[in-house]
Amino acid sequence: MLVISTGVAQNKQAYDLYKHATSKELQVYNRELTLINENNIRGIRLSKAYGEGIAWVNNLEFSEGTIEFDVRGEDTKQHSFVGIAFHAVNDSTFDAVYLRPFQFRETNETLRSHGIQYISLPEFTWRVLRAKFPDRYEHAVDPAPDPNGWVHVRLEIKGNTIRTFINGNSQPALVVEKLTAVTSGRLGFYVADTSGGDFANLVVTKTN
Repeated sequence: MLVISTGVAQNKQAYDLYKHATSKELQVYNRELTLINENNIRGIRLSKAYGEGIAWVNNLEFSEGTIEFDVRGEDTKQHSFVGIAFHAVNDSTFDAVYLRPFQFRETNETLRSHGIQYISLPEFTWRVLRAKFPDRYEHAVDPAPDPNGWVHVRLEIKGNTIRTFINGNSQPALVVEKLTAVTSGRLGFYVADTSGGDFANLVVTKTN
């Protein structure tokens, strides 16, 4: 679908992840994939395992625009890290924004400030960023979502700026500047070490 808005050509595409998975249009790295069909939500589930795991969407290259999706992690300490990878060169070189649902409703303000995270692998892991740039690449999610429920995520990527909005909030939960010069690449659903996660309702709008 080609949509014209304020003089900018926008290529908007919705993806039925359930259908994509059954049609072998997702390429899974370091995880097992199963299907979800519950309460009118059709999507995919990535299993728990050690190391990063990704479900790449085949034939999808993304540079600038918006990425929207629904994601569900769980309120399990240090074992739920769920989000999106983009501008990927390969399975180990990509940018990502992910949630830590178990930190959403923490009463400790420092821990709550770790609710959403940007990384750029392999160089800029969360450990490196937290040590070198505290509070710059992670933030609290406010208002706090249900850590065991579905969360709607919207990324707006323009130039070097990445803005992430949660559950339709008009204010971004996280705004960061990209840490690498890579401006285009593959897109996929991301889970970090020991984590699994559920994903549905992907909509990608390309503006470049």
